[in-house]
Order: sequence, then C-alpha cells, then structure tokens
Amino acid sequence: MMSSEYAIEVDNLKIQYRCLNKVSIRKSLFQLKKSKVEIFEAVKGISFKVKKGQILGIVGKNGSGKSTLLRALAGIFSPDEGTIDIHDHTISLLSIGVGFQKKLTGRENIYLSGLLLGFSEEFINSKMAEIIKFSELGDFIDRPVRTYSSGMYSKLSFSITAILETDIMLIDEVLSVGDAKFKKKSYKKMKQLIQKDDRTVIIVSHSSETLKSLCDSILWLHDGKIKMQGSVEEVLPAYEKFME
Repeated sequence: MMSSEYAIEVDNLKIQYRCLNKVSIRKSLFQLKKSKVEIFEAVKGISFKVKKGQILGIVGKNGSGKSTLLRALAGIFSPDEGTIDIHDHTISLLSIGVGFQKKLTGRENIYLSGLLLGFSEEFINSKMAEIIKFSELGDFIDRPVRTYSSGMYSKLSFSITAILETDIMLIDEVLSVGDAKFKKKSYKKMKQLIQKDDRTVIIVSHSSETLKSLCDSILWLHDGKIKMQGSVEEVLPAYEKFME
C-alpha cells in the first residue's frame, strides 16, 4: 500500500511529561539542581495509521493518553520519540481550553485561529459573518474571551472549526458541551462535515452513542498503549465490558 492512502501515520510515538516535585520557592532557588524530576510517560511507543476519509474514535479511561495524543497530532506537543506524518494536510483541533488568547476578543480569536490553521486573512474575512452567526454569541463576539462561560467558549471553538474546514479534524469530547439546542445543532453540523469522503476525523469521546453513530473504527488506549484497534462492533463492547 502506498503511504498516500493515509492521512495520518504515527510510528513508535512516545510523549513524556517532566514533573518537578513540590518544593518551596525559597528551597527551590537553592536546591534546584538537587530537586528530583519525575518523568511520566503519557504515550508509550504507539503506532497506527488513519486512511484518508476514515472516522476514527479513540476510547480509554481518564489518564490513558487520549488528549495528549490529539495535541501531538495537532502539533501542540512534540514527540520525545517517534514520528507523526500528516502528509501536508491542514489539521484542526476542537478542544475546550485549547487555542484561545483570553485577553483578545472572540472576533480577534477567530482571526488568530484562522491564521494558525494556515488560512489567508481574505478567506477568514469571507467566513467571519458565518462563524459569528453560527456561534450565537451576538455582542459577546467583541468582548474578551476571558469573560465567556464554558458554554460560550465551546460555541466559538466549534464554530471556528466547523466553518473553517480543514482536511483533518481532531475532536476532543467537545460535542458534550453547551446548551441542548446548540448541542443538537453542532451534532447535526458535525455529521454533515464528516460525511465528506475526503475528510479524516479523529474523535475522542466517552459517549458510546456518539462513537457508534459517527465512527467506522475505534482505537482503545490504555495507560499510554494501544490495547485494541478495529471495527466499532468489535472494540466498543470489549471496552465497555472492561470498564464495568
């Protein structure tokens, strides 16, 4: 098989966090060299491939490395070992708490997000009204993002990703945030977005219903390693039984 069949290729990916033990500031100034640095390995040498147009769900208990993996795929975290190849595709991460400058307004954050995704100012301008309308934020679009509730934050985040469409979409549990009306609207929009044959999507979710209705395969992460990978019908029941 030629690698061009794939949108994402991950090979022997390892990601570590360095955790400094808690010490007082006074102590740390004098004993920094002596202070122990603990290494926590969040992702432990995993390899997998995602074909173009595939919708992959990722499951695993909290702390299994799911969000770390998505951030690495999005280019936010650098691998300590191994490689990630997205074959020059544009990629966006839809995740609460990632990517906004709190001091900037919603409108300014739309520009910033669009430019970081590689879109031109002209293109972002052409999509601005549509993003603002979809977000339902009204006058809040010109207020600093730090004044937003978590629901408003998620509305803006979703709207940017939904309207500024990229080749690869990474979705981190964001469909479960927001009021019921917006949740329904965003779910409908998400289904519409991912039904495009050439769009590759990775969804991290705890909702079996979401995964069953949207995904065509599942990757199960456990303690930073791949425990199982395959069809939804095969992996989800095994995961659910394990979690019981």
